[in-house]
Amino acid sequence: MPYIRATKQIIIKIAKKITINWSIFFDMSEFYNIKITINKELSSLRLDKVLSKKIDKLSRSQIKILIKNGNVKKNNNIFIDSSYLVKESDIFYVQIIENKTTKYKPENIKLDIVYEDDDLIIINKKSGIVTHPAPGNETGTLVQALLNHSANKLSTINGLKRPGIVHRLDKETSGLMVVAKNNSTHIELAEQFKIHSITRKYHALVWGVPKNQTIEGYIERNKINRKKMSFNKKGIGKYSKTELTLKQSFGNASIVECKLYTGRTHQVRLHLTSINSPLLGDKLYGKSKINQFGKDKNYFNKFLMLKNFSRQALHASHLGFFHPTLKKNVKFDSKIPDDITNLINFLVKY
Repeated sequence: MPYIRATKQIIIKIAKKITINWSIFFDMSEFYNIKITINKELSSLRLDKVLSKKIDKLSRSQIKILIKNGNVKKNNNIFIDSSYLVKESDIFYVQIIENKTTKYKPENIKLDIVYEDDDLIIINKKSGIVTHPAPGNETGTLVQALLNHSANKLSTINGLKRPGIVHRLDKETSGLMVVAKNNSTHIELAEQFKIHSITRKYHALVWGVPKNQTIEGYIERNKINRKKMSFNKKGIGKYSKTELTLKQSFGNASIVECKLYTGRTHQVRLHLTSINSPLLGDKLYGKSKINQFGKDKNYFNKFLMLKNFSRQALHASHLGFFHPTLKKNVKFDSKIPDDITNLINFLVKY
């Protein structure tokens, strides 16, 4: 009898540990539901594979745990078969555990709002502001400004650390961003980013005079410096594509328009560096290529001015997408900010 009691206690302890570990894995506290309807393209694929395709913020192993835990329903019944081959018109409801991370406090930071309705906000982000909190930038970010503006009415798909954030811009990059105010809008917008149906254009000041061209290749995390990305043509990483159009040249520098067909981390910066026309003010990429543009005495004064520009001269000037609620295509444009405009005026004058 003592042996049986001891064994039962061990089993209870193990069960408790398993429960605790699952809670840590999900960091759970609240739930929300996602409805997924199977189309012809997804038909005959495994359920876990389909759900990981449609809910890209969760890995396939996390999806399997959700299914096993009874967080997936089909026809209002719990469905626990990960290997089930889905059929066209099947409808699944997935109960997602919302991450409960540190809740950031709203901060009274001025926002340049281009457009707003009940579902989304279009922000014209200033250079120098970080999109969301991260180590070293826990306050003064776009997230804190949005929390203050919207009274916490933002999507929770990315948890409390990145409420409403569908995509991001680098700290020094200025320009247009879309922010989701509810989860259904967030999911719809995220899907458009995933299939690259969003229209995005950037204006940039670059070194040299690049020709009109399309730049394609693959982007992966740099193996030595984890803050950098690497560009290659060997098929390693994620595919990327940018269409480059020369707008105006000034001898040793130019204005270019970059149309993005994909949206990879540091895509524009890497693509410009790859064609020997690094972005002005980019302190991370292309530093070794810059001095060659100061060799011509005719452009030396321009070179000194350009070399000392305080931030990367990149501006997200155009954003277009299908509005999930209005059911129509919308587009927004933003003028090049004063700091870049002043530099362009200098280049025109001298």
